[in-house]
Amino acid sequence: MSLLRRIAVISRDSHIHSLAQEVAHEVFVADDLSEAGDMIETVTPDLTLFDGTVPPSHIRCFLDRIGLRIHPVPVTVVAMMNPSSFSEMEYERAGVSHYLVGMEDCRRLHEIAAGIRGAARPGEPADGVRHEDYFLNEYAETIAMVGKSPAVREVLRMIELVADSQCNPVLILGETGTGKEVAASAIHVRRHPQEPFVAINCAALTATLLESELFGHVKGAFTGADRDKTGLLEQAGAGTLFLDEISEMPLELQAKLLRVLQERTFRKVGGVKDLTCHATIIASSNRNLKKDVRENRFRQDLYYRLNICPIVLAPLRSPQRREDIRLLAQYFLARSNIRGTLSNKVTAITQMALESLCRHEWPGNVRELRNVIERAILLEKTDKIGLNSIVIEPADGEEPSPGLLGERARDFSLEKAERELIARALHETGWQKTQAASLLGITRATLYAKVKQYNIQKQTRQASEVCLAASEPAESDVVAVG
Repeated sequence: MSLLRRIAVISRDSHIHSLAQEVAHEVFVADDLSEAGDMIETVTPDLTLFDGTVPPSHIRCFLDRIGLRIHPVPVTVVAMMNPSSFSEMEYERAGVSHYLVGMEDCRRLHEIAAGIRGAARPGEPADGVRHEDYFLNEYAETIAMVGKSPAVREVLRMIELVADSQCNPVLILGETGTGKEVAASAIHVRRHPQEPFVAINCAALTATLLESELFGHVKGAFTGADRDKTGLLEQAGAGTLFLDEISEMPLELQAKLLRVLQERTFRKVGGVKDLTCHATIIASSNRNLKKDVRENRFRQDLYYRLNICPIVLAPLRSPQRREDIRLLAQYFLARSNIRGTLSNKVTAITQMALESLCRHEWPGNVRELRNVIERAILLEKTDKIGLNSIVIEPADGEEPSPGLLGERARDFSLEKAERELIARALHETGWQKTQAASLLGITRATLYAKVKQYNIQKQTRQASEVCLAASEPAESDVVAVG
């Protein structure tokens, strides 16, 4: 049975937690709405599951608030074992998609999940690429690890090796945006798919809050601790606890984590009872941990405890991974629904736009590429992403180049840019107009009209090269034509 990628659960009801685990690879749990907002924004779940203790008015305000920050708002379901004091109509008006009461009715969550999965693959994929063509194998498709490069092949090999072993903890290394959480999820799905996957960003909280989130606390442990709190180590159960950016964890907390890894026990903040940690602990970092050890930013003993069989993700600019840029761009286009109900659905990317993407170094890696594609979909006025819609912020110290929107683009005539782009396409294709039109993402008739409009004439190869060189800005005065 195919499962949803992620579900966010706002409930303390263990029955609802179990229900969510039946239909999703990863289940993220929050006790109340105050904890849920940041969690949902971070994990972008396919479905949000509430229980009937949350008033409809609170759900309405919550959905309105997260709707300003994420797109689209996930499908929302209220499920409960016994009838609520609020009516189905009240929940419907609050924006709730489905209302389930009782164990039998709650089984419909499987049907709801199937409907969400079906909606995630509407129509034909971009550029005629079949869904399975994005992935190396069925396992890669299950965990949504796009790419067929040598780097992806090696990472999948390491993930399978580690997941099929008893290796615990696991360390994943890679630059920001390379897909460390995807790799962590892949290990979890292969090792214990029916158990919870709990994630936390160690850089997002202060030392005190991070300790409380990880270990939990007992009532009265500190000012404001008005009730017992279950920590993530306990919530993870026999599943997975993912510690993202562990290099940002304070040194004193690193020592406590080391004890958990060695003794497999922990105590809540303010507690006296030892609890057993059954979870697989996966840690990730975008930093050079060996350098951090030398600079006393990271504990040496913790580093060696984590560094059993590290999984290293290559950056997108790596020669071993660069070939995945085209597949990733087409995959993000096929999966995007950022335009919502807007007309003029974008279904493809022109060859020149893809070449522009392949030339970029991608310091933000896969996350940056996804943002560029989403932006291009919003900017594009036709059904194909053209070069003009590819807007990439130059890296620090990098001059804008063709396909990148620079500060000086406003000094560049749009007509002049279009003329030079058409001339360049004709030059590159040897004046094969059908091929040039395909590169530009326009029809042959439109190309003829533009050639006539701008009086673009075929020249000898030498003269054409001189003309193009003259039309290009000097190295010190680079402008954007994208």
